[in-house]
Amino acid sequence: MSRPHCPRVLAVLARWFLGTALVTWRYLWETTPLYRGGECRGDEQDRPPALPPETVDGRVQRVEDGCGPLFHRLFRVRIAEAEIDAGRLIELICQDFKRFIPSEVVTIRVGELRAQGLDVADELLVEMPGPWNGPVRVVHRDAESLHLATLRGHMEAGQVQFRARSDDDLLVFEIELWARSSSRLVHLLYAHLRLAKEAQLNMWVRFCLSAVRASGGRLRDGVHISTRWLDPSVKAHPSWTTESPLEPTRGFGRHV
Repeated sequence: MSRPHCPRVLAVLARWFLGTALVTWRYLWETTPLYRGGECRGDEQDRPPALPPETVDGRVQRVEDGCGPLFHRLFRVRIAEAEIDAGRLIELICQDFKRFIPSEVVTIRVGELRAQGLDVADELLVEMPGPWNGPVRVVHRDAESLHLATLRGHMEAGQVQFRARSDDDLLVFEIELWARSSSRLVHLLYAHLRLAKEAQLNMWVRFCLSAVRASGGRLRDGVHISTRWLDPSVKAHPSWTTESPLEPTRGFGRHV
């Protein structure tokens, strides 16, 4: 009974190795300084923000639907001499999301958008180098942020938020993620073999660098990355889904 599954498992691993090799090649030749703060155990502040109730249905793949530890990651760049403000940068991301993604590894498919670009309830399909595509839905958008939640079939269960803000004379762009693996196989690739984890890191680093280019400014101090995790034995709280306002977490302040 187990023999028919072997070719599928081998195919899964082969596709991941190929995709990771492409990502790694670009990563090795990347000259941008990356400040990786290491990994540490998280706390209550690392739980994801609540999803607006009106955006949650049976297709949403919430954090509590996942497998393994919850990873909370933050990617941050500071931009000097930007030619646009925070609101305009988020507007550009919403209008042409695929412009910010490394196209040789990831393909973005999205339906017809309105003039303002991505907005609440819009869905994207992120086609990745592996057996899983990445369907996501916009659950929140405002002048300076875009928030997505994963849907059934995604390799992760969780959320990702893109936001921009001014900090004196600098423009700050951040990508914040809260996610668990969607299955035991993904957990193996992500947490133990680290294939998906490194591919994800490279993709979001390059998204940050695309944001710098789109702003017309220059990168200050490289890309800062922090990773915190919560043990899977920590039970999901009801506020992870529908009870609390959708606010960005600030649990990284003392670690970045």
